Amino acid sequence: MSKKKVMFIASTGGHLTELLQLKKMFSKYDYCLITEKTKSNLYLKKIYGDKVHFLIYGTKHHLFTYIFKLLFNCFISLFYYLKYRPNYIITTGVHTSAPMCCLGKIFGSKIIYIETFANMITKTSTGKMLYPICDKFIVQWESMLKLYPKAEFGGWIF
Repeated sequence: MSKKKVMFIASTGGHLTELLQLKKMFSKYDYCLITEKTKSNLYLKKIYGDKVHFLIYGTKHHLFTYIFKLLFNCFISLFYYLKYRPNYIITTGVHTSAPMCCLGKIFGSKIIYIETFANMITKTSTGKMLYPICDKFIVQWESMLKLYPKAEFGGWIF
C-alpha cells in the first residue's frame, strides 16, 4: 500500500517554524515541503534534500513587486501541485500557501489549515480567505473557536 501524498507549505519565518513542528509526521507520508527561498532557510535543502522546494520570497512592502511575485508564485505553485498531486495540503499560512490551497481545492486535495499561534483574538487574512474551503481548520487557542465556529481546537503546535 502506498503512502498518502502530503504537501506541507508555509511562508518563511514564524509560519515555517510552526509547520516544522510537524516534522515527525513527514516520514509517515510521501511528502514535500514548500516555503519561500531566503538565506535563513536554505539549510532546509541539507536536511530534506529534494523533498523541499522554494517559492519566491515576497513581502507586501512594495505593492507592485508583491503583486508580480504573487502571480509568479501562482504559476510555480501550479507546477509543484501538478508534479506532486498531493492528497492533502497542510499549511500554517500565509500568502505563499493561499494559491496552493486554492489549486488543491480545485483539483480535489484535502486542505488542512492550522491558524497561527500568534493570533488568539483576531482572524488572520489567510485564515479568513481559506476558512470556507478547508476540509479541516485547526486553531491553537480555544478563544479562536468563537471566530471560527467550525474549527477544531488542536492546542499549541509548539
